[in-house]
Amino acid sequence: MIGLTNIVNAFAGKRVVVIGDLIADRFIYGEISRVSREAPVLILKHERTETVPGGAANCACNLAALGAHVSIFGVVGTDEAGASLLAKLDAANIDTGGVVWASDFTTTTKMRVLAGSAHSTKQQMIRVDYEDAHLSNSNHDSPHNSQIVRALERIKPDSSHDSSHNPPHNVAALIISDYNYGVANEAVISAARDIKRLYGTIAVVDSRYRLNDFTGFTAATPNEAEVEELCGNRFDNEADLANAGADLRRRLACDSLLITRGSHGMMLFENDDALTRIAAVGGREAVDVTGAGDTVIAAFTLALAAEASPRDAAHIANHAGGLVVMKRGTATVALSELLDALTHSSL
Repeated sequence: MIGLTNIVNAFAGKRVVVIGDLIADRFIYGEISRVSREAPVLILKHERTETVPGGAANCACNLAALGAHVSIFGVVGTDEAGASLLAKLDAANIDTGGVVWASDFTTTTKMRVLAGSAHSTKQQMIRVDYEDAHLSNSNHDSPHNSQIVRALERIKPDSSHDSSHNPPHNVAALIISDYNYGVANEAVISAARDIKRLYGTIAVVDSRYRLNDFTGFTAATPNEAEVEELCGNRFDNEADLANAGADLRRRLACDSLLITRGSHGMMLFENDDALTRIAAVGGREAVDVTGAGDTVIAAFTLALAAEASPRDAAHIANHAGGLVVMKRGTATVALSELLDALTHSSL
């Protein structure tokens, strides 16, 4: 494990750009007090409400918790959820200069109600999503997408410099975190692809429904269900998934493809057609998988930026994912936690 801990120790100070859909994850906690007289429903006595960064914002927070210097690009509304989200990002020392604050946009908010008795663990009862209309599509650039593209252009070195030697502003890696709310339209994808192509910047993608649109990046980190949806097929066995994963990596023209499989671990596909199966770490049942993919892509990308092989990066991401699913709600993994897990691993 000495090699992996050395890689993680090199995370500190790496500059990473995150582009994607910023989501406010709101958790309402309460105690079930009685049954309503108005209808056969439980009455929740409110205890507290917490708002934490979700989506691309959670990815950024995980990067920051692992020691990276992070800049984030996305859109929030001029509403309470947007203000709360930006305050959380600022508190995590994340550069929010690339975030568009739009008066005609409602901040995407996922509200989860967690309830239980006075002395029991709170369980999620319902989730309510607040979503704006889709920000854009591939045939139309909203003013907000155009602002993001211009902001990305500004992180590139000017033409008087030799761009072959230094990536923009010493950016070690770029992540696109696409939850299909419209930030990562074709113009934004193209700008990110240009940064990767022109400056050799590591660029990793996680896309909920549109991974086929993200060709030519360094790596992608879909989960098994997303691969099944892309392929239009449910895999009955591991061999079928392996064949689909190898084919998907070739279609995406990426160096590596990391498929996360929950309790079944991970599959890593590389450009020499090598397949690595990685068992899930830990023997306990997951407490909460909310945002686990954000933690995985953050750790995987930082490891690649620290010059790890895709295989070592996948093992590090596997440990980070194993830690975060043992936490309740949208959570992050600290650098010290990851180092401790790797130090005590039997791998």
